[in-house]
Amino acid sequence: MARSTRRISTLLWTAQTLLALIFLFAGSMKLVLPLAALQGPVAFPGTFLRFIGICETLGAVGLILPGLLRVRPELTAYAAAGLVIIMIGATVTTVIGGLVTPSVISTVVGIIAAAIAYGRGKVAPFTARAPRRAATWAVATH
Repeated sequence: MARSTRRISTLLWTAQTLLALIFLFAGSMKLVLPLAALQGPVAFPGTFLRFIGICETLGAVGLILPGLLRVRPELTAYAAAGLVIIMIGATVTTVIGGLVTPSVISTVVGIIAAAIAYGRGKVAPFTARAPRRAATWAVATH
């Protein structure tokens, strides 16, 4: 692996880990808190908020496990792209609710997720684990 690619991969791993922690926390809170505590500037149905919590939690897992296990590593870029969509919705909802300044946080998190999606999709994609070869038994015949 080239030196610059290794550096980019390290930076992406750091961003993936931080974003995974953020989304794991946010998603799990949406799953365990009472619905009354989840109401933000725009009222959404409780089922939708729980759905977003599931998506955020699965997105957090998708940022880490495929690259760590080297199984279906392209899923990391897809998970990051899905989180970009969620953050676009969060930014728009926050702005509609009249909270322009806090929407900057959603925007920045979305930009980081987009950078991960692009980085793992095009710049420094993971490589899949090589399939295991079947053991061959040598039989000596004389």
